[in-house]
Amino acid sequence: MKVAKFGGSSLAGGDTFLAVKDIIESDNKRRYIVCSAPGKVHRSDTKITDLLYLLYDLETNNIGSSDIEQKIRDKYHAILAVTGVDWDFDAAFDAVMAGIKTSTKDYVASRGEYFNACILSRLIDYPMVDAKDVIFFDDNGNFDAAKSYKALEAMKKAHPKAVIPGFYGQQPDGTIATFSRGGGDLTGAVVARGVGAELYENWTDVSGFLSADPRIVKCPREVRRLTYKELRELSYAGANVIHAEAILPAQEARIPIQIKNTFMPEDEGTLILPHRDDAEEITGVSGEKGFAVINVEKLKLNSFKGFHRKLMSILEVNDINILHMPSSIDSISLIVKENNIAGKMDTVISELKTFVNPDGISVNYGIALITVVGQGMKEQVGCSAKVFTALAHAGINIRMIIQGASELNIIVGVDESNYDKAVAAIYHACVKRV
Repeated sequence: MKVAKFGGSSLAGGDTFLAVKDIIESDNKRRYIVCSAPGKVHRSDTKITDLLYLLYDLETNNIGSSDIEQKIRDKYHAILAVTGVDWDFDAAFDAVMAGIKTSTKDYVASRGEYFNACILSRLIDYPMVDAKDVIFFDDNGNFDAAKSYKALEAMKKAHPKAVIPGFYGQQPDGTIATFSRGGGDLTGAVVARGVGAELYENWTDVSGFLSADPRIVKCPREVRRLTYKELRELSYAGANVIHAEAILPAQEARIPIQIKNTFMPEDEGTLILPHRDDAEEITGVSGEKGFAVINVEKLKLNSFKGFHRKLMSILEVNDINILHMPSSIDSISLIVKENNIAGKMDTVISELKTFVNPDGISVNYGIALITVVGQGMKEQVGCSAKVFTALAHAGINIRMIIQGASELNIIVGVDESNYDKAVAAIYHACVKRV
């Protein structure tokens, strides 16, 4: 039995709804379907969720929103016209508009998934189970796993198949709450675990993972198999096929995940597994720009008790997340996202000077982090040498080096101006063609 989640690009228009219908009906093991809100049909289009957020802001601030409202209506009218589904969308949307000023933002934003589920369930003749009846949050807004999995077990007994909207659930007081980034993927993984699926399919607009960004490397190698750990490392480093946190429920239950392309369903895609014996030395190269490095120098810093705790406390009270923290005997570097420290840097430097009395502080902006991932890297002689030699031959200066205890990845920091060149150099030197 399979759980299939279809993303926004897969359900962006009437034609794609019909393609999804064909995919579902081609395999009777696809019994539980999780759907996203309509995404973009073309580059200049706007996602329905973004329109709903804007609609809420305009309405609650008493600003005219008729243009946005009409765009939403036009989108769903077009989907209904192409699919031939008989459903009174206008009545459902009118009800949302009538209570929008007393509704929560999460509720309004969730209606994209809800409306899509209403249409898709009618198109494929599956019952629709509202996410609020099977996905729950606690009083602090955190996912309530125990209550959700119990509800999903009951749903499975009541419905041998169903369509479930992604992205949202219900809080103890009955109000709607949404997941953060990757919410639809997370719902899919939760449903897969809750109903005991043999496979969780995540359908999107790409045929799985590539070993490098195709905008940088021409025709990079397709990755047919990954482990959960490799997937999380690549996703965290910037590969955006599926969000790193969204796979955890499936990973915990050891349910394989398959990334598939709605527009090329015959493609094999990428299968994510708990373990694989055919692991390459280096599976892929991923990265991201927009980092800053706060360098703190203090002679014999490791001899000062509480030094690291004070550093963490200063960043915590300023709501700054630390992504990496390489150190040496007399210095420590705090790697953060530039947008996370915008407008806060002067305050942070002042507090660091007050509470840890450093010998020196400097900040480097415009850093890109490149992550080289491979399960076969562990205890393999020469992996690091390949990476560093490739960068040296390309004339690229390495600003920092980080490797985790798992030996699953090597992270190098370079100037953003060298990012594309560095990714290409590492890929061509380290990733084996098949």
